[in-house]
Amino acid sequence: MTTAKPRIQSIDLLKGLVMIIMALDHVRDYFHISVHYFNPSDPESSTWPIYLTRYITHFCAPAFSFLAGLSAYLVGKRKTKKELSFFLLTRGMWLVFIELTIVAFGWSFDPHLGYVSLQVIWALGVSMIVLAGLIHLPKLFILIFSCILIFGHNLLDSIHVENSIGWYLLHQQHYFQLPIGPEFFSAYALIPWIGVMSLGYYFGQLYESPVDQDKRKKILRGIGVAAIALFILLKLINQYGDPVRWTTYEDISKTLMSFFNITKYPPSLQYLLLTLGVSILFLAWSEKWRGKLVDFFCVYGRVPFFYYILHIYLIHLIALLAAEYSGYGWRILILHKFIGRIDELRGYGFNLWIVYAVWIFVVLALYPLCKKFDRYKQSHKEKKWLSYL
Repeated sequence: MTTAKPRIQSIDLLKGLVMIIMALDHVRDYFHISVHYFNPSDPESSTWPIYLTRYITHFCAPAFSFLAGLSAYLVGKRKTKKELSFFLLTRGMWLVFIELTIVAFGWSFDPHLGYVSLQVIWALGVSMIVLAGLIHLPKLFILIFSCILIFGHNLLDSIHVENSIGWYLLHQQHYFQLPIGPEFFSAYALIPWIGVMSLGYYFGQLYESPVDQDKRKKILRGIGVAAIALFILLKLINQYGDPVRWTTYEDISKTLMSFFNITKYPPSLQYLLLTLGVSILFLAWSEKWRGKLVDFFCVYGRVPFFYYILHIYLIHLIALLAAEYSGYGWRILILHKFIGRIDELRGYGFNLWIVYAVWIFVVLALYPLCKKFDRYKQSHKEKKWLSYL
């Protein structure tokens, strides 16, 4: 074990940035007109403002999962392997519990929890549980394991197993129900997300003292550029790495939309190459960035879990008011099933500029609370329970 070192600001900066951008997607879910009744990435039905609003949020889940693995490695520098394994196991179980309760209720406001979507917190929790075992293996094995999951999981795209909850959780989006309890939806396929977190853990080595800052930046730049170049190559070949092939249109604008379209559910190889490539480049570029704007983003990056929970509840509360104001009644957004399966909500929603206005309000409204909690965490590092928040 080594003594604690100052936090690496570029990591907090990227965490904060993706947490803020993530809120835009969640505001869009509750406020954009008919958001769940058309595909914002479909060149046939989308516009560039809508397309880009959805596209920019693609970077959030991969970046955060990758950084969670990287952060786990850095936490491990202050712990024994046994202690780190216990921490990852218990924190992963905690995240799964939170997804099934507090987060699920925040999305629905249904006291009976008739519907639970297994999303990013679920995927992070299960990935941490798996990582708790992986950290005892050689680092090279972790790298190979991660690459197999990330590069190879699209080979499984054609496999569809009916009535297999295990397969739904691993790689196939699907609704399912246990003998008792709510209806579940496996939104985040576990196989690729486990690979992303374990890859982040492997990258943690770059932040150890034998690797100086200039060397680390050079390595990160090289890997980031290589990932984006491979993304472009796979797009040009148009055979592997994403289940949706791009097509040409008479309108060059639609062709560009089709070319850059990437599949998030489950996260395709092309999706991960682009999003992780850009994220890794950002880590290289931002290492020496300083200033008030950087400090602003870092506040959210140091308390991401706290912010995540609060932003879900705040967005949903504002949405209730919006539904009441627009004549649908607030009860329409007490969700007993996925919002896109509620026919009564067709036509509900607002123009994109309202979505952006609500997003900015939510982010700024939560800043004082995040700032206060950040200060509390930093001044009470002896409280181990804070590491679970």
